[in-house]
Amino acid sequence: MSDHIVVLHRWRDRHAHYENYLDHRAHRVTYVTTELALASVPGGAAAARTVPATDDLDAVWRAVTELRTHFGVPERVVALNEGDLDTAALVRERLGCVGQTSGELARFRDKLTMNRVTAAAGIPAPAFADAPGEAAVLTFAQHHGWPVVVKPRRGTASRGVVRLDSEADLPLLRTSPPEPRLVQEFCPDPIFHIDGLWTGEELGPWRASRYVNTCVDFTQGEALGSVEVDDPELLGPLGAFTARLAAALGPEPWVFHLEAFVGRSDDGPPSIRFLEAGYRVGGAEIPFVWREVHDIDLAGAAAAVQLGRRPELPVPEEWRTGGWLLVPSPVPAPCRVTAWDLPDPPTPDEGPYTAVIPAVGQVVPRVGGYEHVGARFRFRGASSGDVEKAILRTAAQFRLECAPEREARGVRGARAVCGLDR
Repeated sequence: MSDHIVVLHRWRDRHAHYENYLDHRAHRVTYVTTELALASVPGGAAAARTVPATDDLDAVWRAVTELRTHFGVPERVVALNEGDLDTAALVRERLGCVGQTSGELARFRDKLTMNRVTAAAGIPAPAFADAPGEAAVLTFAQHHGWPVVVKPRRGTASRGVVRLDSEADLPLLRTSPPEPRLVQEFCPDPIFHIDGLWTGEELGPWRASRYVNTCVDFTQGEALGSVEVDDPELLGPLGAFTARLAAALGPEPWVFHLEAFVGRSDDGPPSIRFLEAGYRVGGAEIPFVWREVHDIDLAGAAAAVQLGRRPELPVPEEWRTGGWLLVPSPVPAPCRVTAWDLPDPPTPDEGPYTAVIPAVGQVVPRVGGYEHVGARFRFRGASSGDVEKAILRTAAQFRLECAPEREARGVRGARAVCGLDR
């Protein structure tokens, strides 16, 4: 059996601690990465090859082919970022090595397949349908009513999500490149994300969080926050819902990041409806909050699944509460940071415990996802209320100024105040 393992890696920061998941002395671990992420490749790597993007299948395949020549056919291909799951599955198929195939991945990456699987299991969700064109969207809306939401079937980070309020909005679909899409009934309820481990039989550690603003708002220039939930009356139904969903999508162990609409009433149980799910550790600051606040490495569990091992994670007897905040750059990337300011909080608990803010003069690159943004903040506290207050305070006081990279010299740039509309 080969001891060669290939990792597809795109994070510049330490979202994953690969050296803890793989013995780099016992295995020849090679990396296919980008120039931005090259610095975070472990020093014990047998080799690293750079590509323009890790979801560029042709470039990745050329790099893997070269690595295979030097180190043998890989035993495993590991990819922890959602944007690389499809590429990794196709590479496995070409190599003939074990691991998740494109067909096995479809229920997690193709939102139409995903919704069909969960609907067959009786999971409540907004009505949905395939959306091959404007006529299909119009027919759906005539049956289910306006507004509707149209999104790519394989989109990530709210890319390409469009809300249509009437038939007059259908031309908005022509502003994006053609690709397979899904149409869904619009749901006004708040969106929660739920992260954790399904062991194959039951829920391992898991946390539910409420977004402050939405991921779609973030793509339109607004800040995005998240605070973990500590309300036991809500956590009970959310746990039951998550267990049903996780079992329906993956009877085998998997690390999940799922989203759901959660409506509340004064005299009844919460209404929980499925939005979508990812076969991976959550994005944004989720892997950091889990390690730093809860002392649990979800990325390590995801790596274990892809390496053919059974993931084992502790379930704390008592949970602390975490949260995070992302601030977009005030002008489109690439842009250069010209100034920023964040007053010190009155007490440490009233501010972030970690802030990732580009230095003045640093360029924010034009890269998809939530890593390369204007600023990132992480929070912890004794309760959801305490964490949310700290998030809102930081959002209200943080100031960021950037200038377009091509015009940065001698230009003061755009100024942004990080507000969060409730």
